[in-house]
Amino acid sequence: MNSMYMEQVPEAIEGGKINKNLDDDGRPMRTGTLVTASAHIITAVIGSGVLSLAWAIAQLGWAAGPAVLMAFSFITYFTSTLLADCYRAPDPITGRRNYTYMDVVRAHLGGVKVQLCGIAQYGNLIGVTIGYTITASISMIVLSQIPNFHKLSWLSIVAAVMSFAYSSIGLGLAMAKIAGGGHPRTSLTGVQVGVDVSASEKVWKSFQAIGNIAFAYAYSTDTLRSHPPESKVMKKASLMGVSTTTMFYMLCGCLGYAAFGNNAPGNFLTGFGFYEPFWLIDLANICIAVHLVGAYQVFCQPIFGFVEARCQARWPESKFITSEHTINLPFCGSYNFNFFRLVWRTAYVIVTAVFAMIFPFFNDFLGLIGAASFYPLTVYFPIEMHIAQTKIPKYSFTWIWLKILSWSCLVVSLVAAAGSIQGLAQDLRTYKPFKTMN
Repeated sequence: MNSMYMEQVPEAIEGGKINKNLDDDGRPMRTGTLVTASAHIITAVIGSGVLSLAWAIAQLGWAAGPAVLMAFSFITYFTSTLLADCYRAPDPITGRRNYTYMDVVRAHLGGVKVQLCGIAQYGNLIGVTIGYTITASISMIVLSQIPNFHKLSWLSIVAAVMSFAYSSIGLGLAMAKIAGGGHPRTSLTGVQVGVDVSASEKVWKSFQAIGNIAFAYAYSTDTLRSHPPESKVMKKASLMGVSTTTMFYMLCGCLGYAAFGNNAPGNFLTGFGFYEPFWLIDLANICIAVHLVGAYQVFCQPIFGFVEARCQARWPESKFITSEHTINLPFCGSYNFNFFRLVWRTAYVIVTAVFAMIFPFFNDFLGLIGAASFYPLTVYFPIEMHIAQTKIPKYSFTWIWLKILSWSCLVVSLVAAAGSIQGLAQDLRTYKPFKTMN
């Protein structure tokens, strides 16, 4: 360990001895592993949106649908490996750690790009949490008091299991429907112009389908242990997480389309037209609720951490903000309690719940947010930071193909955003919050 580095973090030394509760940079010891990191990724990526992929495949057809899914999968995994190497700067193994996405961008790019990253990142996180609030806001209030992201490992593992559970139930019902016959109409190009939709509807719905798939590949990372190197573990976790979710995406999307054809509903778990066995449908809905509660925490913890760090830096003398109170809970050990964390996090959950109630069609906003955030967060910043970190010469072969990938994803994101805006505008035209009373 570098002595100069230790001098920068004297809190890691107590009485001449290394504090085993602190990491080598003076922060709480990271506990993340390959398993928990993979669970975080699966929890964040396999959201309830997986159930809408049958609809997306129906809009694009057998040819383009699976191809778009695989393309987003490869892009997400590739850029996640670039992002893993940027966690430490300037060297991916021994460099200084950066604990937030904005810190990573600041270390490699700096300037106005840091603010642009913050707008894209936290805008996306807020939008996702508002969408998830619809399901189980009371449980979210309780679990949002978990102090740190690395304390969420058990919750992410439970949520990942729930993801597999309700996806598997949906797959089982789809296979049962296929085996039952009926042979719904499908095609290589999806819904047919003049039969299912008009020409303009075909275009816009195809764009919306791309936006849904882009939003499905939201991403998350864990606070990993120092050894082995975090970048290597995160690359393995990315491979496990993205490949697992892609397998479920392909199964749910393709089997759902085969079961329903061009009339595939937005949520294929509730569109089978039968509800027996009733307990199985109930179990699937319970799994969705539990998963959303866990995924909500994965997405909102960065927001909580950002606000609390800023407030502590702005008002370091405030006991309300900085004081931690220890509470001994029966059978659970000690728990650090902070009044500011209680008030601010509870208020955030309540506000997101209010927005979700005001806009019952808010999920359409999420498609727009996904289309808008996929390019900057998943593609642009990882590629630009990789170029800066490895000092790739301008106009070299590697530089050119990375730029081509970046610009191509920008075009796709703009197209998906246009489709989401059109769908949102259509919802606004047909939205009637109150019925006329006679």
